[in-house]
Amino acid sequence: MHRIYCVEDDEGIRDLITYAVKSAGFEAEGFESAASFEERLNASVPSMVLLDIMLPDKDGIDILKDIRNNERTKNLPVIMITAKGTESDKVKGFDNGADDYVTKPFGVMELISRIKAVLRRSAASNTDVIDYKGIILDSQSRSVKVDGNDIAVTFKEFELLKYLMTHKGTVVPREVLLEKIWGYHFEGESRTLDVHIGSLRHKLGAKGKCIETIRNVGYKI
Repeated sequence: MHRIYCVEDDEGIRDLITYAVKSAGFEAEGFESAASFEERLNASVPSMVLLDIMLPDKDGIDILKDIRNNERTKNLPVIMITAKGTESDKVKGFDNGADDYVTKPFGVMELISRIKAVLRRSAASNTDVIDYKGIILDSQSRSVKVDGNDIAVTFKEFELLKYLMTHKGTVVPREVLLEKIWGYHFEGESRTLDVHIGSLRHKLGAKGKCIETIRNVGYKI
């Protein structure tokens, strides 16, 4: 059974989230501080982390950075849950490796849907290795190399790159990418896709130009 950690200092919100997660059929553990969460994470890595940004003892973005810089947890799916909902805040979260972003106040059903979508993508990895012009994507190890060098990508960035590489030469519409990678259609939130594409291009360096924008349609490799 999937186990989900919720890091949230507001007791009411934390209890609501853990109750909803358990009601959806998952195991859930709540943590009111970074210190208690990190102690537990060192002992056991969960299936996912729901992470608040505003914590009393450590900024959530710094926690996210630590997760991505740790070999044991670098591919751990993380959904940010925060009252900070401006575009710049979301971009900052995605740039530092967040896989999704839920803004307070949020609907419980939406949160559960996003959790299931991320877990579904996580479980879908296989043994395929795709090589395209020096970009090597290994689904088993969930790793990406460019000209032999390891590239650190987030969960969603990996899935996005994999989908585009699997359909190389084909223009993939924006709504298809949102549906396939995020699990359902985001009304009015297509900026999420643009942010991930921009981050992927940056991380791929010179090979980032392989991801082409097809204006008013979508993207292709």
